[in-house]
Amino acid sequence: MKVLFTFFVPSGGVDTLNRLRTAVLQRHGIEAHLLYLYTGSGLQNSTGTPVFTASNDEEIRFLIHSQRYDAIIVTSDISMPGRLRGLGYTGRIIFEAQGLGTRDQALETIQMAIPYLQANCDAAVLPPTDHLLDMFIHICPWLHRFVIPNMLDTDTFAPVPVDTPPYPVLAWVGRLEHNKNWREYLSISSKIIKKIPNARLWLFHDPSLANPEDEVMFRHMLAEYGLEDRIGIFVNVPHSQMPTFYSMIAASGGIMLSTSLLEGFGYAVAEAISCGCPVLSTDSDGVRSFITHNKTGKFYPLGNVNAAVDEAVELMRNQKLRKFIREQGREHMTASFSPDRYAISFREMMTALRIFS
Repeated sequence: MKVLFTFFVPSGGVDTLNRLRTAVLQRHGIEAHLLYLYTGSGLQNSTGTPVFTASNDEEIRFLIHSQRYDAIIVTSDISMPGRLRGLGYTGRIIFEAQGLGTRDQALETIQMAIPYLQANCDAAVLPPTDHLLDMFIHICPWLHRFVIPNMLDTDTFAPVPVDTPPYPVLAWVGRLEHNKNWREYLSISSKIIKKIPNARLWLFHDPSLANPEDEVMFRHMLAEYGLEDRIGIFVNVPHSQMPTFYSMIAASGGIMLSTSLLEGFGYAVAEAISCGCPVLSTDSDGVRSFITHNKTGKFYPLGNVNAAVDEAVELMRNQKLRKFIREQGREHMTASFSPDRYAISFREMMTALRIFS
């Protein structure tokens, strides 16, 4: 069996998911390739899986006809299924909902997708995220749905020996855009520093994915909060290096902050927890699968900066609770997000759609 996963750019959580699942599917007898429309920072993380970059019709036509894929899984791109049919692809097309942004953005995307899904797709696959599942049930009741939890490489994303930073780190990973809610990260961090004066900020992002207006506003707000000399900005860090950074954050006595309005899964949060890095997060839906408050992480109410500061300070100062959360978080991730479990579920979906190797 041979399948193709398509997405816009190799970056962020979808890039992580694609690299993990192509590797595990290969071990389970399914050859999987990747197609991105544009180049991106994730190409530096290549693991040997065939990765194609093509945006014009002739290149895509040549790929799908020369490789003869049994199924194509289209992630988030509502126009791609129709494009594939127009280029002569007759196999199964599965639409995958990942990274659709805020609730309103996801709703708008799915509503716009209705005619494309009806005309061109055989099924939809979703992570176990309440808002996405609810939307597909009510908006596309005719479309066959499969729910498959994402996976995590808990062997790679594990605590590693590191040099301890000389200050507690307040870390944030994401894109400078509305849904990631970076403004709240700066607001919360500025107040934590008033209580823990030696704390410093570490921000990890990909400038090529930043909203230009947000990037300008980010610089203004750094100056407004007086954080310009309190922040380290890490650009396009190779994915393989992130376990070291998460372990350093944990060793420093710091935390990772996740301020997103909504997440389909939340790979950065999952990876941090798997590395023993304690996380304080909004209840952004997708992260519910791996955060239980005061057990595997902490939640704070979206928009309530003072509550977030209180939770963060407790997570940094209450050593007994901190140790418990780090241990329980790591244990939960290793038990619940097995790549092999994903591969089994994926093969079951292929069988249900009568796609056989």
